[in-house]
Amino acid sequence: MLTLIGAISAILSVPTGFSRSRSQARAGWNLQTAGGFFARVKPFSEACERNQEPILEQLRDLFAPCRSVLEIGSGTGQHAVFVGGQLPHLIWQTSDLLENHAGIRTWVAEANLENVKPPVLLDVTDEPWPVTYADAVFSANTIHIVSMSAVRSMIAGIGRVLGSGGMFCSYGPYIYDGKHTSDSNVRFDGWLKQRDARSGVRDISDLRRLADAAGMDLEDDREMPANNRLLVWRKR
Repeated sequence: MLTLIGAISAILSVPTGFSRSRSQARAGWNLQTAGGFFARVKPFSEACERNQEPILEQLRDLFAPCRSVLEIGSGTGQHAVFVGGQLPHLIWQTSDLLENHAGIRTWVAEANLENVKPPVLLDVTDEPWPVTYADAVFSANTIHIVSMSAVRSMIAGIGRVLGSGGMFCSYGPYIYDGKHTSDSNVRFDGWLKQRDARSGVRDISDLRRLADAAGMDLEDDREMPANNRLLVWRKR
């Protein structure tokens, strides 16, 4: 992990985009001095660092039969290189808005993994998507960041990308029957809506309806650390 040279440390906000999330909202670019100036090196999220091991332990079995994975909203790129590096049988395709590509490319290039691919430009509200097929789709901390109309587009697009039996794994906080699972998630939801009224922690009942229309069923709902869940959707 790159850090600031000397005693200076700073956190810079990342651009607002599809993939900005609870983990990425606190992410910044690590800096180093060069000729008296600060130069961007690569983005880093402490939350991604904390949750990557628990996520890997779930995806290790879930993605065992898969060969290709589309990650929607790759953000800093940390999940891609960590999980992809531990699961070399997968072709892991990163994606995000253009503003996040530089950081993702830096992580991917540094990791130098043949199975982790540089990002493609993916705005979930655009059609057609640049990826038309994958065995599985993974997205962490994205659904609560975008508007509900973007969530609809995202889930519909995933339904088009996955073939029969394909899997969509979504990590993050969720609401159940109108109720949050923790006080911290209540506060987080309030912070999200204050930042952008269109965003917010989503109710699983709403996601079920959208997924059903896209040909997907909720197969599993797994508890994760820090009041998060991993939802496992299966294409019919």
